Amino acid sequence: MPKVLAVADEVVERLWTEQVRGLDVDLIVAAGDLPFDYLEFLASALDRPCVFVPGNHDADLTGYSNVRGLWTKAGIPARWPGPAGGVNADERVVDVAGLRIAGLGGSIRYSGGPNQWTERQQARRLRRVLRTAQWRRLRDGRGVDVLLTHSPPLDCGDEPDPPHRGFACLRDAVRRLRPPLMLHGHIHPHGVVKEDRTLDSTRVVNVVGHKVFDIPVGSEAGLGVGREERRAP
Repeated sequence: MPKVLAVADEVVERLWTEQVRGLDVDLIVAAGDLPFDYLEFLASALDRPCVFVPGNHDADLTGYSNVRGLWTKAGIPARWPGPAGGVNADERVVDVAGLRIAGLGGSIRYSGGPNQWTERQQARRLRRVLRTAQWRRLRDGRGVDVLLTHSPPLDCGDEPDPPHRGFACLRDAVRRLRPPLMLHGHIHPHGVVKEDRTLDSTRVVNVVGHKVFDIPVGSEAGLGVGREERRAP
């Protein structure tokens, strides 16, 4: 089982030190709204890949392409504002460290900032993810191991205030993709434990701050959703 360090929204100071080297993980996944240099430090210190989706407070990363190491936007060479070496899974399905991860960043639209989407816009973005996941499954028989989002599904760990309302379309994403695990951020605990939730057969986990998981892959997924390791680094 790959072991994953999941982070979101709140910087954990002890992880931004040499102490983090004591963590033995295969992959870093980030659910948004973290400084990109924090993610770069984690990836460098642990010497592991970092897969992320942007949050509503992150820079606008839409429209960038990387061909043979050259970043462009609208066909013009540009400096990518995201974390160096990070894999942006927003609106994509990526295979990293033995895991198949489907990503969808951003929050519900509540102001004019980047990475905010209406329900209709997010549902349209989701359709691209579903098509890609279906094509990958037809090609190699593998489903999605992790659904990585910034926001939670509607009525599944979200909050009633407009900026923190979840997306209804993410409930459909869980139903269609059937991942063992969904990781999200956006909902700050504020000192209250945010319990894991179950949506259909998917374990939905708020990873604000950090959590460490063993995640089953492929045929292992039927044995369970994954063990969370609570030991601090």
